[in-house]
Amino acid sequence: MPEKNVVSWISMISGYSQNEQFSRALDMFLEMENERGVKPNRVTIASVLPACASLGALEHEETAPDYVTFVGVLLACTHGGLVMKGQELFESMTRNYNINPKLEHYGCMVDLLGRAGALQEAYDLIKTMPLKPDAVVWGALLGACSFHNNAELAEKAAQPLFELEPWNAGNYVILSIIYASSGPWDGVAKLRKIMKGGKITKAAGYSFLVEGDEMHKFLVEDKSHRRCDEIYEILHRVSMVMKLQEKLINFEYELLMIMEQEYFRQG
Repeated sequence: MPEKNVVSWISMISGYSQNEQFSRALDMFLEMENERGVKPNRVTIASVLPACASLGALEHEETAPDYVTFVGVLLACTHGGLVMKGQELFESMTRNYNINPKLEHYGCMVDLLGRAGALQEAYDLIKTMPLKPDAVVWGALLGACSFHNNAELAEKAAQPLFELEPWNAGNYVILSIIYASSGPWDGVAKLRKIMKGGKITKAAGYSFLVEGDEMHKFLVEDKSHRRCDEIYEILHRVSMVMKLQEKLINFEYELLMIMEQEYFRQG
């Protein structure tokens, strides 16, 4: 385009950002800032903010922030592992900008602290919240406990989740995995009993495949698809080829070892 206006710049930035090409989106924004006669507006900032959040590029947010902006920069700190920077920004919300943190901000902070292994600090933050923690906040702590294998805090995070989301089998499964990893197998048995008594079942995992205009759904060992016979036949052929290739590789390796031994034997 010989002349670019703010709309064309925003379209390019949004297009890159929505397609997860965050570096290009940010580069486009920086190029726009250097363009004469074109000034970024609120829509431009909103378009580039997801890219900055995903890249952890905090130094480019140069406008008066609102509560949405802080969600973005706290997510950026989470992706970049910037715990101290995240805490500083979180505290600056009320101190410098008179913005009261919402559940989204507390959820970001719990996730940030939890990923960094500061589980007790994340739990203490939840307990001192002026708002009632929701499932997202407790779920962030439970996920962090799973990553760091902390059964004690996982129990404290899971209990309110069972009350907030009694239908969500995922919370039971995560806690069960933590129990199994840390040793208390009686806890695994107890959870299974609770799930069975409450008729809480975990949905089977599935995959989607799009072909043309049609979407196909597959479950584990699924035989409901109209072309399942053909699919399993192809899978069988692929499996046979893989096994044959494995045998061939093993044979070549053994042959190579024999030749090497013979070479050193003959000097």
